[in-house]
This record gives sequence, structure tokens and C-alpha cells, in this order.
Amino acid sequence: MSQKPKHIVVIRLSAMGDVAMTVPVIRAFVKQYPDVKLTIVSRPFFKPFFEGIPNVDFFSVDVKRRHKGFLGILKLYSDLKKLNIDAVADLHNVLRSKVVRTFFAVSGKKVAFTDKGRAEKKALTSLTNKVFKPLQPMVERHAITFSELGFPLDLKSPEFPPKASLSNEISSIIVDTPSSIGIRWIGIAPFAQYDSKVYPSDLMQKVIDVLAENKSNKILLFGGGSKEIEQLNRLQNNHSNVIVVAGKLNFQEELKLISNLNVMLSMDSGNAHIAAMLGVKVITLWGATHPFAGFSPFNQPLENCITADREKFPLIPTSVYGNKKIADYEDAMRSIEPEKIISKVNNLL
Repeated sequence: MSQKPKHIVVIRLSAMGDVAMTVPVIRAFVKQYPDVKLTIVSRPFFKPFFEGIPNVDFFSVDVKRRHKGFLGILKLYSDLKKLNIDAVADLHNVLRSKVVRTFFAVSGKKVAFTDKGRAEKKALTSLTNKVFKPLQPMVERHAITFSELGFPLDLKSPEFPPKASLSNEISSIIVDTPSSIGIRWIGIAPFAQYDSKVYPSDLMQKVIDVLAENKSNKILLFGGGSKEIEQLNRLQNNHSNVIVVAGKLNFQEELKLISNLNVMLSMDSGNAHIAAMLGVKVITLWGATHPFAGFSPFNQPLENCITADREKFPLIPTSVYGNKKIADYEDAMRSIEPEKIISKVNNLL
């Protein structure tokens, strides 16, 4: 009988939310198998996600230069081979990772990969003969990948990192701390990659204005890039207790800040998964996509996912990622009333 692996390479190169979804799985693994070393292979930007997790090393992929193209994939295999690994967990399952894991398999290493359930997702998002039922969550699919390598995982009692201590950079932007008596920190991340996943700004303005009426609420607005910051400044609407965080902190500082939130209100996007991996309560708003596709934030009850009205928009989900435009579905998110969101936020505070 072959020995159990002592060092596993874990591949997930992008994107932000997808990499964040691997973190609870990695935390469960190191707790349940403390004698096994993991090396995470991902883009350098995501390294802070894994900092402080025991028995975890991070290998930065350079897809722009050293690891670009097919020659780059060969170099990536060569670089990883030097790490003396015993097995590969491919949590990405795309061309680049498939080639790397195949080389390792040929050299006699144990490999496993995440089955993304493409056929079920196709049935769920089909515009005809739709099969509307919840699919297996992505974190559970990743757990099965480790199980195939001989490491069954229990995700039922997750452990999260302690709330990060706040740096001077954060304190200079936000005067009150979460321990200030009665102050509740509400994060709002109102953007997503596709418009079909973004709550209309006029309705989001109503949500922010009402939440800001309560001076015990401190509302922190997250985003990135000059266009989004411009929109956030408008949403701030001269409220003294609404702060635009975007553009003021580096990524590591932003993670520390998110870990201290009482609740995060997000679209179906990366910020939801970041908050969830840090053990923060998350409310998500869903337009053309739907939590049934398996991408709801980790360890959050389904009732925290507020979805567009499927009686009015029965073809939802129209796609897994929100990248498909369907006539007359542009306003699907308008079927989510601001009052419902405000009530949910207040219930979780």
C-alpha cells in the first residue's frame, strides 16, 4: 500500500472569490491533518489570504513572464518539482493546471482535481428545460478532491482567524473601533464583474441613507479603481458615519478591516467570499445568478442570500457568472426591495 502524501501542492490560480473559497477548506485540512504540508500555487496578489495558516507555504505563479504560455507551463512544472511534493490537488481544473498535474501523474505522483459539475450547472442555467435545484457547494467539491487523495475533510465546525488588530493606517481612516460602545461596523461592497450582478445605485443609495440614519452604524464602502471610487463618493452622500475605504488601504489592510466587520453586504462577488473566509456574517444580493449554482459564501445560511424574484424572472439563473445578457432581465435586481435588505442587515447586527 502506498504511503499517504506528506506534501501536497494545491493549485487555484484565480479569481479572487474562487481563491477565497479555497481558504476554509485549507484551514480545515491543516487542523485535521497537522502532519501534512501544503504549498498553495496561486497569483502573488492572493498570498495574504493564506498568511498565518500553519503548515502552508505559498508559491507565486508568474503568468505574465516566467510561467507564460506552454513553455511557461513546463517551467511551472519544473519549479514545483523541486519542492519535493507527493501529490497534487488541482482546485482550478483549467488547461494550465491540467497540464501540470498530468506531468506529475506521469512521474508517479498522486493527483486529484475538482469536478466543477459543468453538466448540472448547464441544466440549472438553461433557458429551456431548466433543472432548478441546489447544486453541491464549491467548497464541498474541493473537500472531495482532498478525499480522493486520502484525506476526507469535515467542514461542519469551521475555525476562523481571530479579528485582526487594526493598524495606524486603518485607524486614521476610521476613528471608532468595533469595541467602541454600541458602534456596529457594516461593510458594503456594491460592485461585481457584470452589471447583471450589481444592485442599482439608486436603490443602494436608499439602503445606505436609511442605515446611516442610525448613528450607531458605521458604514464602510469597498471597491476599487477610480470609476468605482467616484460612485462610492456619491453613495457616501455627506453622511458623517459613511466612509469610502476604497483606494485608501492596501489589500492586506483591507483584509484586516473586513475581519472586524459586524456584517458585510455584498453582491455575488469576491468581497462576499473574503468576508466569509474571515468568519464575518455576509448578506449577498443576487440578480441574474443564484446561490443554487454552488457559489454562496461559506458557512452562511441560505436566508442571507437575497435573490431576485423568480416569479417575475423565471429564467434566473441565466448563467453561473452573470455574463449572459437576456432581454428584459436587466432590471431583475430591482425586484429586491431596499426595505428587505435594510431589515436583514438590522437583524444580523
